Amino acid sequence: MTCTGTYLGHLRTQNTHIASGTTLLTDAPTDNHGKGEAFSPTDLVAAALGSCMITILSIEANRQGFDPVGLAWSITKKMGTAPRAIAEIELVVTWAGGPPLEADIDKLKNAALNCPVALSLHPSLLQNISFLF
Repeated sequence: MTCTGTYLGHLRTQNTHIASGTTLLTDAPTDNHGKGEAFSPTDLVAAALGSCMITILSIEANRQGFDPVGLAWSITKKMGTAPRAIAEIELVVTWAGGPPLEADIDKLKNAALNCPVALSLHPSLLQNISFLF
């Protein structure tokens, strides 16, 4: 088992990660009957994409012998209609200073773009990824 969940009422859930005991809340977004006081489930999908890409990029950086401290990213999730679904996730990755060698950039980008979350999302969901380093 990966996690458990409980419905708390008022379109809010609490999820508990089994291995760590960490909890997180979700709330329906304001444009879909919620209060928007926590991540929405679709926000978590967007955050998962960013976190996964950075994690896999960091694994590749460590394999190459350096720590990618200073990576940062921003995510914009765009919802579609009919059906209501995530239409696009824009991810902008910045890294002050960048990798130590220019030759590492393509390997790092390729690793990120092939993270498990990116490969798991439906092909119709546009992943607009920018690396600014």
